[in-house]
Amino acid sequence: MNSVSILDLILLALAVGAIAWAVFERLRSERWKAKAEFGQTGAQAVKEQAALTANSVADELIKRASDTFEAQIKPLSSKLAEFEATVAAAEKARAEDSGGLKTQIRHLLEASSATQEEARKLSTALRRGTGVQGRWGEQVLRNVLELAGMKAQRDFQEQLQADTGGLRPDVTVRLAGGAVFVIDAKCSLSAYLEAQEATDDIARAAAYQRHAASVKTHMQSLSNKAYWDQFDAAPEFVAMFIPGDAFLAAAQDHIPDLHIQAMNQKVILVTPSSLFALCKAVIYGWRAQEQQVNARKIAELGRELYKRISVMGSHVASVGKSLESTVAHFNKFVGSLETQVLVQARRFEDLSADHPAAPVAELPVIEGTVRPVTRLAIETSDPAPVLTLGGAAHTSAP
Repeated sequence: MNSVSILDLILLALAVGAIAWAVFERLRSERWKAKAEFGQTGAQAVKEQAALTANSVADELIKRASDTFEAQIKPLSSKLAEFEATVAAAEKARAEDSGGLKTQIRHLLEASSATQEEARKLSTALRRGTGVQGRWGEQVLRNVLELAGMKAQRDFQEQLQADTGGLRPDVTVRLAGGAVFVIDAKCSLSAYLEAQEATDDIARAAAYQRHAASVKTHMQSLSNKAYWDQFDAAPEFVAMFIPGDAFLAAAQDHIPDLHIQAMNQKVILVTPSSLFALCKAVIYGWRAQEQQVNARKIAELGRELYKRISVMGSHVASVGKSLESTVAHFNKFVGSLETQVLVQARRFEDLSADHPAAPVAELPVIEGTVRPVTRLAIETSDPAPVLTLGGAAHTSAP
């Protein structure tokens, strides 16, 4: 019985030990498992905490960097804003200038088109015949004369009837002294216009040759008319007006001595520019004549004024003589009064007679003389009056 009990106790102890070991192993396993789980959880927590800390630090650094960058970039931003405003203003001005330039170019093109159209119309009209060319030349001539300062019907006349011969020149210009000179404005330009429209050099050269021959023929015709013999006072020349320098130059290219030939025939070839200068010379002659006439009038006025001064001087001299005579009579009167009257009156004072009046005063004698007037004399035979001063003659120009 005792042996069984011991065996039972041993078995029980073994069973209890086995159960305890199993429990211990299980507890150890749970402990390691829990430890492992705790380690994982702690690592995750540490990692998360570290991430939070890193994010906070990064946010702070980013904020500081952003503030520093903004502080540094702010002046640049202001400059950029000013630059943008300047660029915008420049762009606006450029757009306005571009618009104005486009408008001016458009107006210029319109004016050019209008000028071309008018030139085309003029060319078409001039090709219709010499009548149209003559009227156009007369209009250009009239414009030149007016630009020079002349007035129609006063300084120049159109289609004035000649004194003899019955000719009617295009224009007659008044010269100083009453003379006139004649201007003819008719010149054929048909050949010149044909030369401008020629398509080859041969046809152009032939047209210019015909133009030069036309100018020479008209020049000879004017010389044969001898306008200077048709007026009572006219210089021996006639001005042949060609309404453009290019027209005359084209003729001179084929007839180099055209001017010499014209002067030999008493014809002066003039264009708008040379006629303008000629008219200015004529106006200068008018002014010189007017100054001469005015000088003559001034001389006449001077002579008349001198005569009047001479007459007035004679009157003044007469007054002076009258004053001298009056002074002389006054002195005689004072002398007679002193010697004949006042002597008796003063005896009353000596006799102590009663008299209410004051004592008789001494009467002074006028000793001064009248200043003589300068003698004036006019010598009518001399154009300049002669002024005589105290016996010396001085010539006085009016």
